[in-house]
Amino acid sequence: MAKVILISGGSRGIGKATALLAASKGWQVAITYRSDAAAADATVAQIEYNGGKAKAIQGDAACEKDVINAFDTAIDQFGGLDSVVVNAGIVGPSMTLAEMTTERMQTILNTNILGAFLFAREAARRLPAAKSDEFGSIVFVSSVAARIGSPFEYVDYAASKGAIDTLTIGLSKELAGSNIRVNGVRPGLIETEIHASGGQPDRAERLGKSVPLARPGTPEEVAEAIIWLSGENASYCTGAILDVAGGR
Repeated sequence: MAKVILISGGSRGIGKATALLAASKGWQVAITYRSDAAAADATVAQIEYNGGKAKAIQGDAACEKDVINAFDTAIDQFGGLDSVVVNAGIVGPSMTLAEMTTERMQTILNTNILGAFLFAREAARRLPAAKSDEFGSIVFVSSVAARIGSPFEYVDYAASKGAIDTLTIGLSKELAGSNIRVNGVRPGLIETEIHASGGQPDRAERLGKSVPLARPGTPEEVAEAIIWLSGENASYCTGAILDVAGGR
């Protein structure tokens, strides 16, 4: 029977690359998106064109009702759930902490922390919990920003990802006895639209030259790590945080 994966923020960037890779490996895929229905529908259409099964679900990652609906819809559509990728996240325009408004900080922290906690909580409630040959998996998409702090740019974003790293470690221990593995991936400078949303569309290319591998990464390279952690080949891996950052 085909495995089922639910990916938050799956309409673009790393989330989309993960959805496409999962489908290519035979997973049935549900993705969530906040507002860009055209991008989400395009992701689903690409999967279906290649013979896969996919469902796009609209909702705000920081809204409890929307998160619960995403899980209900995915399970109703595909009959169960095997893996959850907690990917949805945002940044704001580059600035120092002293320049940030309370509204900006609340927006970042609500989406990146509260949204991740809500998704993880529902995953902990819904994923298979029986001791058997099957297992459930949660993969958090963090960021190397959690290690380096992103000074003068996105310290609020970096702090939110630090919280995700801590959640990954703690939840992995809570759920180990329930046969649910919990891991994280920390991307570095990756060529996605998130840089444009922060006001620096050329950021990955510009800063990529300073990375030890001398280039930015691609969403597909991060997706490979996410899908590996989601699947049975990583069956003895839990509580791990894997950097996909070119040595940064």
